[in-house]
Amino acid sequence: MENHHELLTRGIDEIIDKKNLEKKLKKKLRIKLGVDPTSPNLHLGRSIPLLKLSDFQALGHKIVFIVGDFTGVIGDTSDKEAERPMLTEKEVKKNMSTYSEQVGKIIDMKKCEFHYNSKWLKKLSYKDIAQQANIFSLNEFIARENIKKRVEKGKRVSLRELLYPLMQGYDSVEVKADVEVGGTDQRFNLLAGRTMQRYYNQEPQDIITNPLIEGIDGRKMSSSWGNTINLLDSPNEMYGKIMSLKDELITKYFELMTRVDLKTIAEYKKLGPRDYKAKLAFEIVKMYHSTLEAINAEKYFTKTFTKKETPEEIKTIKPSSYQLIDILIESRLCSSKGEARRVIEQRGIKINKEIINRDKEIKKGDIVQKGKRYFIKVI
Repeated sequence: MENHHELLTRGIDEIIDKKNLEKKLKKKLRIKLGVDPTSPNLHLGRSIPLLKLSDFQALGHKIVFIVGDFTGVIGDTSDKEAERPMLTEKEVKKNMSTYSEQVGKIIDMKKCEFHYNSKWLKKLSYKDIAQQANIFSLNEFIARENIKKRVEKGKRVSLRELLYPLMQGYDSVEVKADVEVGGTDQRFNLLAGRTMQRYYNQEPQDIITNPLIEGIDGRKMSSSWGNTINLLDSPNEMYGKIMSLKDELITKYFELMTRVDLKTIAEYKKLGPRDYKAKLAFEIVKMYHSTLEAINAEKYFTKTFTKKETPEEIKTIKPSSYQLIDILIESRLCSSKGEARRVIEQRGIKINKEIINRDKEIKKGDIVQKGKRYFIKVI
């Protein structure tokens, strides 16, 4: 972070209570972030609060990272206009298997507290939950914009959804959070933490909300929409996805998802859109992989997209199934069967340079191409 001023400005939408937080910064604080494992991949949208944790960690504050293995089963409806389905414990366990590794790309896990919230939420009795629920009113919950819309349209809102803010708020009580970080869509849940802490005679946490970011299709970045740039994407895939972004998102990505100083970003902005975007792609790949892999990804992109050549070195995959859709998912060219079917139907898949419009069995030695720049060889 270029200076302490940016700690409370860069990548931040709102702070509650800013004056109080400024005073508290003189002591070592406990900075909390919770993430539900609703997908196996953390994406760049998640990096915005994680980078803010890294900023605090660099100044000596204690980071408290919570994987919502319990809340992930229940489901948060904060960013949804429809009811989020409950996940099974098996799905959640599978999704969170590499979360520590992914988070470790941004913050120092050796200096971080790492928790699973099932540790304390499973122990709550019906009486405990009733007492917590008594703190809040139904009117407060249904006044939330997305819930209000659903109620007005006559859509179902389950009682389960009302319990989620209680659980996230109780997480703050258990870890004694001084500050909680989360997206703007989490505002109600973050405030619930303050209310819950007061109930348990703790000083209420201050809140930092970060902006939400658009994905590669211009909509909000979301795993369910398949428009994400994931922390575990290969260097070539990560570079190519960033180069496909709309030009108007370049500065926003630079400011929110890198720590390149603002003066340097201003200089990069003087370049043409393609070169400006290439600087961003290089920086992001360097952050999550290495400088060498960023250089190689840049060369790969130039050869496959600018010069429209088939690359000499192609990633190989030995799939468990040779059906095209299964291969697209196993190779991470697509994040779900639904996305794979859409890409095939939209004529975005080639096998040995021939466009494919249906799922089919792939032979060993075939080269699968997605779009203009993603290639894999089946072995």
